[in-house]
Amino acid sequence: MDLPVWQAMYEELGAKGFVPFAVAFDSAGKVAAEPWIAAAKPAYPCVIDMRHIVAELYDMVNVPTAVWIDERGRIVRPSESAGATDAFRTLDRKTFTMPEESMKEMQAKRLAYQDAIRDWVANGAASRFALAEAEVLRRMHTPDDNQVRASANFRLGEYLHECGFPEAAQKYFDAARRLRPESWNYKRQAMSLKDPTNPLSASGPEFWNAVDELGDKKYYPPVEDI
Repeated sequence: MDLPVWQAMYEELGAKGFVPFAVAFDSAGKVAAEPWIAAAKPAYPCVIDMRHIVAELYDMVNVPTAVWIDERGRIVRPSESAGATDAFRTLDRKTFTMPEESMKEMQAKRLAYQDAIRDWVANGAASRFALAEAEVLRRMHTPDDNQVRASANFRLGEYLHECGFPEAAQKYFDAARRLRPESWNYKRQAMSLKDPTNPLSASGPEFWNAVDELGDKKYYPPVEDI
């Protein structure tokens, strides 16, 4: 979901205690993310996470991804796709149009996710979308050695890039992607840092080639019960 969608949800549900907290995973920082935030004029908190710390803490490998946290600070739904589907893969890359059925699929999934949030806000822990602690733990993933090493390599790549050594940085970005191939955050960030002022640098031919390489595999793992 994009910022205007969350703003609409906040305007609808904010008085009932619902507060979105948006995090932009953008290694290029303000130069890449701030224009989008400023244009949306959100009334809820938005931050830029250059180091992908939130992604690491909550096991986020793609966007849009959401975690539901209740008023006690407890996770009631761990990281999952926030109303997105693989329908975007039907995009015509020349005309930038999509089949009508794909648009309907995307809209239906987004609405279903919004309705699940509405149910949670209305019913709290009694909502059928608020998971029990045991189920939350089942769906969460403890970082393995490869994930830890991927994070370290990505941080090294960022550091070298900031110091003015983009070619040396690429070695570590490649290692991070190899160690954690499911992380599209790593893939897109390595792409965007090649041209941080270009908002399309992470959605060009290199991105689409990576998507095509998935074959029958999912870009967005389906959410189990929404």
